Amino acid sequence: MDITSLITSLPPSVSQGLIWGIMAIGVYITFKILDVADLSVDGTLSLGGAMAVVMILKGVPPAVALVWSFGAGLIAGLATGVLYTVLGIPVLLAGILTQISLYSINLNIMGMSNLAVSIDNYNLVVSLRNVTAAILVTAIILAVLIALMYWFFGTELGMTLRATGSNPNMSRAQGINTKTATVIALALSNGLVGLAGGLIAQYQGNADVNMGRGAIVIGLAAVIIGEVIGEAIFGKRMNFALRLVFAVIGAVIYYLVITFVLWLGFPSQDMKLFSAIVVAVFLAVPYLKQQRATSFSRAGQAAKKYSAEAAGDKEGSENA
Repeated sequence: MDITSLITSLPPSVSQGLIWGIMAIGVYITFKILDVADLSVDGTLSLGGAMAVVMILKGVPPAVALVWSFGAGLIAGLATGVLYTVLGIPVLLAGILTQISLYSINLNIMGMSNLAVSIDNYNLVVSLRNVTAAILVTAIILAVLIALMYWFFGTELGMTLRATGSNPNMSRAQGINTKTATVIALALSNGLVGLAGGLIAQYQGNADVNMGRGAIVIGLAAVIIGEVIGEAIFGKRMNFALRLVFAVIGAVIYYLVITFVLWLGFPSQDMKLFSAIVVAVFLAVPYLKQQRATSFSRAGQAAKKYSAEAAGDKEGSENA
């Protein structure tokens, strides 16, 4: 366990965490705003990577290829939304069906299971060979995305999406088409995931049909870790923009923790198990915190009631 190797592995972990932070923002839209768990993101991430690499190999500039990744993700999210809202398929199953379908679609797009693109031949947006530049570029992209998301969810349409996730029955009573709002949110979420997939493919120099496997776990871990840490620091002052920022911070922390665990010598094949444990722990933290607060509140109410009863008994005995 050489400390030097740990230090040198931290910048790549930060850059990778920032890129996955884009995906975490997409997961935040469905998981926190829409209040649904969209499992199609595993396939959408691979779709974004496949689309970016194929378009670059066809001569499209790498930056423009990311637009194709975003658009492909939008279509994938639209498919999940249609399965859920139009055909009445439960959202979890709809996401799984889209994810399974995208496996074959990604194979058809690439023509093989893995497709490489080299920074020696193309001016990629981000690359593992230049981690510092990757961190700066991704940070700029994230700043623009968070600003756009903050603006969008403050518009009438954005407030409609938030209302749909918060209280769909009340939203319908107010004349909101919750089905349309759900489809838009799923499309936007998967569009961001596709964009992240395109960046990841350029960063690592290849797109793989299995590159999105377990992505939903990483996305949930980032959102939950960021939310727990953000609320611990800011409490009720956590606004929407800060929640998006901390979703990104959660992704960075996740990859730093993974790097530290690997540095400690844990086998790499246990990383998925470790990821699931991390998600379970951070999911339980808000619930246990609420239970603790509730128990203290009940104890306080019981103590007040006992004091009041004791005072009443004392007053009654004195009157007697």
